[in-house]
Order: sequence, then C-alpha cells, then structure tokens
Amino acid sequence: MAPQQRRDTIVRAALPLVLEHGRAVTTKQIADAAGIAEGTVFRAFDTKDDLVDAVVAAAFDMEPYIEAVERLDGSGSLDDVLTRLAQLQIDRFAHVFRLLSVLGVQGPPKHEVHADWLERIAQAHRGLLARHTDELRLTPREVMRYVRLLAFSGSNPHITDGRTLTAAEIVSLVLDGARKEGPPCSGD
Repeated sequence: MAPQQRRDTIVRAALPLVLEHGRAVTTKQIADAAGIAEGTVFRAFDTKDDLVDAVVAAAFDMEPYIEAVERLDGSGSLDDVLTRLAQLQIDRFAHVFRLLSVLGVQGPPKHEVHADWLERIAQAHRGLLARHTDELRLTPREVMRYVRLLAFSGSNPHITDGRTLTAAEIVSLVLDGARKEGPPCSGD
C-alpha cells in the first residue's frame, strides 16, 4: 500500500474512535480498527498527536462535502432541494463540532480553504437552484449564504441551547423571507 493511502486508511479508521474517546484513544485501538499492526501506525505518523491532527484535518477537508453537493438530486420543489442542501450542511457542521468538542479544541483549528472549493460549491449551488431562480427575490448565492449561516449556528448545540435546528426549519426560515410572494424584508 502506498504511504498516503496507508495514512488515509488509518485516519478513516481512527475518526470514529477519536469521536468516541478523544485524545485518550490508543494506537492499539486504531491499529485494530484499521486491521494493521500497531507499529504500522508509527510508520505512517510520527506520534499519536500527529495522527489526531490528521483526523482533524480530514474533518475539515471540503472535498467529500463538495462531492456530496455535486451528486445531490436537484429534482423537486425549491423547498425539497434546499432541505437536501441544508441537511448536508447540518451533517457536516455537526460532525466537525462534535469532533472539536471531544478533542477540547477552543476556537477554530487552522485549516486551508482552497479557492477552487469555494467556486465548485457555488457552481453546484447555482446548478441546483437554477430551476427555481424565478421563485426567489435573492440570488441563489445569497439564499445559500443564509442557509449556511443557519446550518452553522443551528447545528451547534452550544449555540442552540441543545435544541438544534432541522433542515426543514432552516429552509422555512430562509424561504419565508426570500420568496417573491412573501412579505418584504424589513431589514430589522
């Protein structure tokens, strides 16, 4: 197995264990989950902390999310499409928040945001909402900005006092202020 492929396999196996045990996870648990010898972990990573850092970096990798958005079914009503998009965002944010909480991370960890990620996400959103632009008085980009903001804050149990928002609640909040037939936004 190529070194990067081995690292990726170990990180995938380690993620559920890190979510369960935090930094107390053992390299033996990780090796067992990956189906490798414990020494192989240390051939791929210098330390357990390096491995945990790689797990956090993988959680922030936007590629799986972008691919999920690009594969998303765009059929149905505007509510249907936005609900599917909101659910993807909720799932991603909840996963990241859980990982950071288990690890005791205070504040956002450093991670790289690639410009091509942002463009691919924007393009996928535009494509999914293209059939529905005549129903909106906001651009698809602005609608998705509101969905993202609500998914981010609404999926964080620390912000929501333990009552996270559902995708349907987010979509209702956004569309009731974005539909052409709705009342004008007051700006308050």
